[in-house]
Amino acid sequence: MKKIISVVGARPNFMKVAPLHKAFRNYDGQIEHLICHTGQHYDEKMSKVFFNDLELPKPRFYLGVGSGSHAEQTARVMIEFEKVLQEEKPDLVIVVGDVNSTIACSLVASKLHIKVAHVEAGLRSFDRTMPEEINRLLTDSIADYLFVTEKSGLENLRREGVPENKIFFTGNVMIDSLINYLPKASALDTPSCYSLEKGKYILVTLHRPSNVDSRDYLEKLIHMLNTVSEKRKLIFPIHPRTKNNMQKFGLYDSLCSNIILTEPIGYIDFLSLTQNAELIITDSGGIQEESTYLGIQCITVRNNTERPVTVEVGTNQLIGTDLAKVEDAALSVLNGNFKKGRIPELWDGRAADRIAEILIKQL
Repeated sequence: MKKIISVVGARPNFMKVAPLHKAFRNYDGQIEHLICHTGQHYDEKMSKVFFNDLELPKPRFYLGVGSGSHAEQTARVMIEFEKVLQEEKPDLVIVVGDVNSTIACSLVASKLHIKVAHVEAGLRSFDRTMPEEINRLLTDSIADYLFVTEKSGLENLRREGVPENKIFFTGNVMIDSLINYLPKASALDTPSCYSLEKGKYILVTLHRPSNVDSRDYLEKLIHMLNTVSEKRKLIFPIHPRTKNNMQKFGLYDSLCSNIILTEPIGYIDFLSLTQNAELIITDSGGIQEESTYLGIQCITVRNNTERPVTVEVGTNQLIGTDLAKVEDAALSVLNGNFKKGRIPELWDGRAADRIAEILIKQL
């Protein structure tokens, strides 16, 4: 029997590991699949609720690293994860996404000569000021198996000289979770819990440092949201980082009454809000993908995206950080100027099955 440890650290990781765990259950007797939670996201609302929603088992290992600078967080994960690997001696470590836990656990496993699989490999924003971009580049350079969600990932890895036998185009495991839980989300009426009319509200998520760490920019961002909220109600599940900065800068009470602020929301309820929104304004990579699959209009408040298929094929508009342009784009959508899109190749709910099948043959 082969032992595989999958690493989760931050909220988006859970939706990617859940379908893998389910796929590995088809190989009982061949695969022992264990989950390690590094504790990079340590807020219960950002973590524990996702394990419940996604029907994941309690993690076998919990490292409890908490917050800190990038160096502190990465170092703590490495120190604690090394202990796990020395004790367990797995045949493979699976890392997903691009958070600090991703690169930290990849480094530890690689130096202990344990094979590494990176799920969601090859994505590039080409912006090295983003910590996630550094994590992506370094993880892909040392991983043994690279599982790619979209064709841009194939092109990027080949251009970087990654051997062809390491690269596998398998589709998007995050969409596996979405497809699996969409019936449950559809059975809910989460919008009505917030007095929202289906198809007549805007869902907002903003958390990236470039958007929320500067007082001046955050103030302008709030002004833009206030203006757009004159046309439609907004619901804004607020990330701890964003909330803390709003409070620190004295901006928390400057949001209009038409903007509904909530604590972070569980996966199923958030999916219900996503599928029923008229428009999403975000800086999240995963939400760009989910909105594309669901055909929901999405405006991304960033100057780049590591998921270009959502713009080229999907319903995502990469507007940039000029908030006047963001406001214009939002109002245009609300006036009925929708961007048409389609579902990208292999976003069919079977990515995790393909990954499991490949790994069974490789290990």
